Amino acid sequence: RDGRAIAEIFREDGQAAFRAWERRVARELGQRDNLVIATGGRMMLDEVNAAALGRNGRVFCLTAAPETIIARLEGDVRRPLLNVPDPAAKIRELLEKRKAAYGRFPQIDTEGKTAAQAAEEIIQCLSTT
Repeated sequence: RDGRAIAEIFREDGQAAFRAWERRVARELGQRDNLVIATGGRMMLDEVNAAALGRNGRVFCLTAAPETIIARLEGDVRRPLLNVPDPAAKIRELLEKRKAAYGRFPQIDTEGKTAAQAAEEIIQCLSTT
């Protein structure tokens, strides 16, 4: 929407401005139907965002082992929180800090699965409720 990369928004406007933007987007998207939304790792830690996005839909947490996440994100420069000397340690730290909050949502383990397989598992969860 803004036309800038997340790292650019963090650098130019700061993390607080980015989080305010996230809340506006969550509020807007939470009023719509028939969407699949992939959020950033921190977005759903905010209770307001989680409530907004869960209002008209279901929220799932996609999980994987830290090593898998590290491999998937290797070389991704668009993640400002991972712009640190040891991204693997940072990922482990973030997962530990976020464990309780992520636990509020049904978990879909993506370890060893393709995107299509993970999507099929979500569809199965949706069809049983």
